[in-house]
Amino acid sequence: MIIRPMQEKDLPRIMEIEQACFPVPWAPQSFVGELRDNEYARYFCLEYEEKVIGYMGLWFILEEGHITNVAIAPEYRGKRRGEFLMRSVIDFMVREGMERMTLEVRATNASAQRLYERLGFATAGVRKGYYSDNREDALIMWLDIANDYR
Repeated sequence: MIIRPMQEKDLPRIMEIEQACFPVPWAPQSFVGELRDNEYARYFCLEYEEKVIGYMGLWFILEEGHITNVAIAPEYRGKRRGEFLMRSVIDFMVREGMERMTLEVRATNASAQRLYERLGFATAGVRKGYYSDNREDALIMWLDIANDYR
């Protein structure tokens, strides 16, 4: 498995994964905007056997990272590939000076919450009605890399 920066040529495959993973997927132009115009955005692809099987995006502002999205194609889940992706990106971003990370996760997404907790993220709050498709709450999770990253 390799981790590499996302490129616009990856978007057809990214959109396949996005459609398979999320009830309200991002539009292709959202990714294009992130890749072209957002100086704070960092997006990465996970490749396995020369195929993109997942991705992760974050905004890096000052010493903090805000994870915008993480996805692994459904047929590649259950083998800790998401953990590999997240650890690889976190390690890279630490070398770039990141000290803390945050994300939102659906309150009902127990498998993602377990992954984040395994990495050292802790729940710090709730965003009521955060998700537009069903008004589900989001848990706000934080990771203090120096003290909590495992």
